[in-house]
Amino acid sequence: MAWAALAAVVLYGTIADRPVMRPPLMLGGYRVLAGDFHVHPLPFSASTLAPWDLALEATRQGLDVIAMTPHNTVVMGRAAGWVGGAMVIPGEEVHGPHFHLIALGTRETISWRLSAGEAIDAAHRQGGVAIAAHPTRSAWPAYDEATRRKLDGSEVRQPIVFSWPYTAAELEAFYALAPTAAIGSSDHHGVGPLGLCRTYVFVREASVAGVLEAIRAHRTVVVDGARAFGDADLVGFAGELPGAPERPSRWGVVVGLAAMAWLVWGKE
Repeated sequence: MAWAALAAVVLYGTIADRPVMRPPLMLGGYRVLAGDFHVHPLPFSASTLAPWDLALEATRQGLDVIAMTPHNTVVMGRAAGWVGGAMVIPGEEVHGPHFHLIALGTRETISWRLSAGEAIDAAHRQGGVAIAAHPTRSAWPAYDEATRRKLDGSEVRQPIVFSWPYTAAELEAFYALAPTAAIGSSDHHGVGPLGLCRTYVFVREASVAGVLEAIRAHRTVVVDGARAFGDADLVGFAGELPGAPERPSRWGVVVGLAAMAWLVWGKE
């Protein structure tokens, strides 16, 4: 019975979990891309998926573009896109003791020993953009006013807001301190769906250069239920954005785990 239950939920999940295919979306004269710019691949981050798997899974989750951001290296960001899937932008999460920073569109590793301002400058010298990763209150001392104004974007929504409610207010407060692009990211480490929090980027062209240009120009929108963050001229389109796919039902997960537990421990 346990084997039958496990086979049933695997079959159900396979049939139900279909790629989200949408026609190109045009709003306000721009092409709108759904993006997740904080994604961790194997093996240089605690994760469960290789870069090429992440690119394919991103398409299944209705994403047009993702950024590979392993901790303190850009190596795996170059290893995706070989088998198709979403557009991939290389980068890294500069993972230091006092702040975390997404360097997007970079090709060389940025030292985590730098200050936040120096790390941002290093990303800009490579033609990339710099995004404050989950800037909760503990990270604020690393970003003085001059440093905040160097940022291209700031994560205003991220899965930590679902675990600790006070973090939502902290991310919003940081975002309000300086003009940056509003960014929603999943900080995907293999648990939870890609694009749970996502960024809608209003691009002039659907390319890596086009995405980076739009972030620098702050042409982004992040939607969280009835609330929207981003460019004042673009948040009015929030109601026309497709939204993230619905999460799969929990019963399949529960049945599958119960079946696996019975197979492992049921006869002991």
